[in-house]
Amino acid sequence: MTLSAGSRLGPYEILSPIGAGGMGEVYRAKDPRLGRDVAIKVLPDSFSADPDRLRRFEQEARAAGVLNHPNLTAVYDVGEHEGSPYVVTELLDGETLGKRLAAGALPPRKATDVAIQIAHGLAAAHEKGIVHRDLKPENLFLVRDGRVKILDFGLASWRPLDAAGREQTAAGQDPMAKIPLTSFPTVDAPLTEPGTVMGTVGYMSPEQVKGQAADHRSDIFSFGAILYEMLAGRRAFQRDTAAETMTAILREDPPVLSESGVKASPGLDRIVQHCLEKNPSERFQSASDLAFDLQNLSIGTVAAPAEPARTFPKRLWIAAAGAAIFAIYSAALLWEGNRTRSHPPPDFQQLTFRRGLVRHARFAPDGQTIVYAAAWDGKPLTVYSTRAGSIGSTAFELPSAGILAIGPAGQMALQLGGHATEPYVTSGTLAESPLTGAESPREILQGVQWADWSPDGKTIAVVRDVGGRNRLESPVGKVLFETPGWIADPRFSPSGDAIAFVSHWTRSGDMGAVMFVGKDGKPKTLSEGWSSLQGLAWRPDGREIWFTATKSGGNRALQVVDLAGKLRLAYRQGGSLTLLDISSQGAVLLATDDLRVGISGQWPGDAKERDLSWLDFSALRDLSPDGARILFDESAEGGGPDGTIYMRKADGSLPIKLSFGVALEMSPDGRWALAGNPKERNTLRLLPIGPGETRQLPPEKFSIEWASWFPDGKTVLIAGTETGHGLRLYVQDVNGSAPRAVTPEGLRLIPYSHLISPDGKLFFAIAPDGPPTLFSLDGGKPRPIPGLAPDEVPCAWEGSGRFLFVYRPGELPARTSRIDVATGARLPWKTMIPDDPTGVTFIRPPHFSHDGETYAYSYARRLSNLYLVKGLR
Repeated sequence: MTLSAGSRLGPYEILSPIGAGGMGEVYRAKDPRLGRDVAIKVLPDSFSADPDRLRRFEQEARAAGVLNHPNLTAVYDVGEHEGSPYVVTELLDGETLGKRLAAGALPPRKATDVAIQIAHGLAAAHEKGIVHRDLKPENLFLVRDGRVKILDFGLASWRPLDAAGREQTAAGQDPMAKIPLTSFPTVDAPLTEPGTVMGTVGYMSPEQVKGQAADHRSDIFSFGAILYEMLAGRRAFQRDTAAETMTAILREDPPVLSESGVKASPGLDRIVQHCLEKNPSERFQSASDLAFDLQNLSIGTVAAPAEPARTFPKRLWIAAAGAAIFAIYSAALLWEGNRTRSHPPPDFQQLTFRRGLVRHARFAPDGQTIVYAAAWDGKPLTVYSTRAGSIGSTAFELPSAGILAIGPAGQMALQLGGHATEPYVTSGTLAESPLTGAESPREILQGVQWADWSPDGKTIAVVRDVGGRNRLESPVGKVLFETPGWIADPRFSPSGDAIAFVSHWTRSGDMGAVMFVGKDGKPKTLSEGWSSLQGLAWRPDGREIWFTATKSGGNRALQVVDLAGKLRLAYRQGGSLTLLDISSQGAVLLATDDLRVGISGQWPGDAKERDLSWLDFSALRDLSPDGARILFDESAEGGGPDGTIYMRKADGSLPIKLSFGVALEMSPDGRWALAGNPKERNTLRLLPIGPGETRQLPPEKFSIEWASWFPDGKTVLIAGTETGHGLRLYVQDVNGSAPRAVTPEGLRLIPYSHLISPDGKLFFAIAPDGPPTLFSLDGGKPRPIPGLAPDEVPCAWEGSGRFLFVYRPGELPARTSRIDVATGARLPWKTMIPDDPTGVTFIRPPHFSHDGETYAYSYARRLSNLYLVKGLR
């Protein structure tokens, strides 16, 4: 298939061809919806006649979507044109590393920076089970802004799996033999020719040369060969013929860099040699470890001293230069030799081994006893204790509870009867119990989400909802900070004169900032702009606050900020981390988390629920009235830092990408999707579901939390907050008239729900310090929802407007009922739970078709393990 300039491929306008290869044609194109240029690869027509290839294409598209990392080429979209699938990627501006190396070696500092970025990209791919196996300078791209991108992850890197998750292979084949790859297209970068089965001669690992299985450590060998070439300006194993080159890979070591005139530190030389070990077990065992060592070494990567001024006496210059070189070399050698003794890698001890989630964990005053709350194998939350160095845990004889804090005298602050009120917020009864477990818990206060004891054990800080706002109080009743969003992880400083905490912007997400309140009682922001922030604790000396967060939409890493706001990275690994506590001796409790959001539902004729999840954070926003389509968005790694909005048919066909951002609702006629803008939180956009152009409403004077369509399709109900004020609702015409406030401040919404009745006269919300209530849009008096049970909330209107569907947030399984809004008569309706309930923490408000027979919902699943970590700095 050949496309001419000016033609269209789905929503994209073709600008010019970039290149062609055996796997298809590549074009530069314009995305008019976002106003950016992209690269599009159209696959051959033969794919349309091969069902197996089409199945592979969907599998590969999923993998490419999950590989979202700053050092991996981004995949924006997949689709089909006249029977030929295509993939849309970012368009890069720069040159390949191979082209740059044609001009000679890189300076050591530049080579180290490039190597660190490559290692981080490899770590992200390896975490997803993807091995590159053709790493070479031509597959590494140097973007003009300084970033490094790894190419050739994507369409043809698929490997079939059997039912047990093992890789299928034909008899006698290398199970890791690579299906031919295509290069993600870039400006000035030609396509990689397909057909390379085992890699590229000169960069292949010994196991590839032998035809053996090649795992992620094969990429590390290739990485070592590339780093050698960046530093030396020549290939590590270059010989006259391919056969001789492969023999050198198997039997010879390249010349030691520091002994052959190359300006590289001995430490950097040792890293290269460690990567190029012939035996995979003797190399670095992970790209994360490799990146960590390179980062630590980067401060010692030195270039040759500059030429001295001519006026300096030659004899003195020689002596001074010799002394300087000797001092620098000796310092680097001493630092590198002593690095593992003075600053050894962190020591991780795994404390939990079952499948489920760890909710909270705290050190006891002795610093050796660890108390944690976990829900294993789909069972209720239970409090356990263990000891450093032990692999066993003992369950407390307590009711289902979470551990919030442990005071200096060993008193535990527990959360009894905890239930999820929001995706990330759990509320329950605060209770006190001795660490010995010899007494039953004494209940203190209801509706508490977080708590912490002061160092002297005389004061407690709590987080709870009051008047439609989330409050940090210490002591109880004294408000230190409040927000319409949510507060988490309040922690007293070691001296007891300050409280650090996390402030989140919205109830539905975990974006936020690190803050603290000192003696003056004035909240101060130390670090903000985090797209995911969970977990916080003070360093024992009180000089720093440690927390786990990310700004990129990827995995949370361990970050450190001092009281002046100076930020540094303490530790990063492939998976997402949550900091739970730091002992008085500096030991750290970290949970490794696999947090995913999925979509499940049931349609007429289904014997059980079907799963419509797409990537790793599939958040359902709307279900069409007939139940045939779903509107959802992806965030986290799959959706990227700004999120990605999709429309998908309920039959499970490939989703259609609409735009970036957060989806809200479909218009009543199904032509538009209402969406927010994560970069400009005071604007709304109308995204065309079919042909059309994106429309943006004029910016508001408030931050938008949620919005719903009126049945007329011409107006929307917007929930917003102005600085220093509570949430209120506004009516806005989509043609641009000024918003009109229709409620007082202090309301709370039930996000992800259809708020407005089918006749457009009523909507439901939660009144300040009251239950869910029906409000009238024509000025009528608010009225309670008859028949609504305690802790229940409405989630959707039935198509006639006569009934409301209701459920209890946090209840698992989620049991929905249908309530007559006039009489309060109720009828049990549907019970919802994913087939595998392990680690499921929350079911978001379900959506129903107009007849109420079809439903769909999002669920959050978190699987974690607890680690005791020593040696972090």
